[in-house]
Amino acid sequence: MTDESVEKLTRAGSAATQVILATFRANGAFQAVGDELTSDLPLTTAQWQVMGPIVAGGRPLTVAQIARRMGLTRQSVHALTRRLVDQGLVEFAPNADHRRSPLVQLTDAGSAAYSVLDRRQVEWANRLGARIPESDLETAERVLITLCQQLERPEQDIPERAS
Repeated sequence: MTDESVEKLTRAGSAATQVILATFRANGAFQAVGDELTSDLPLTTAQWQVMGPIVAGGRPLTVAQIARRMGLTRQSVHALTRRLVDQGLVEFAPNADHRRSPLVQLTDAGSAAYSVLDRRQVEWANRLGARIPESDLETAERVLITLCQQLERPEQDIPERAS
């Protein structure tokens, strides 16, 4: 293979790669903090992540709706939800719009555990936010939203694989 056949990153491509790598690193750090916040509770960071859209939406959601809101696969959310059901933190409820897709709702125990985590997360986020200029956080949010919108497009510009 010659150097001519190897694609070179443009400045924009290099910048995008750096953002991707920083995002992977941040995701790992967020997972570690989540694990610390949940360490004495009967749920994991991933389970907490599944419960979040139900609380944020103020209503029960289907597994597919949770998966879409969190950018997760339906299969992983289903597995996490099953564990939460086994632990008594969520329960399935009938869905009048779709019999085969029940709604997931928090139980009283799930609401209590989530409330504990919510208080911890607010305290942690306030301390973190105080150390970073608010305008930088707002810019980061806009960039991440834009990146997600681009990545969620049906035509993601993924190169074809060689046969």
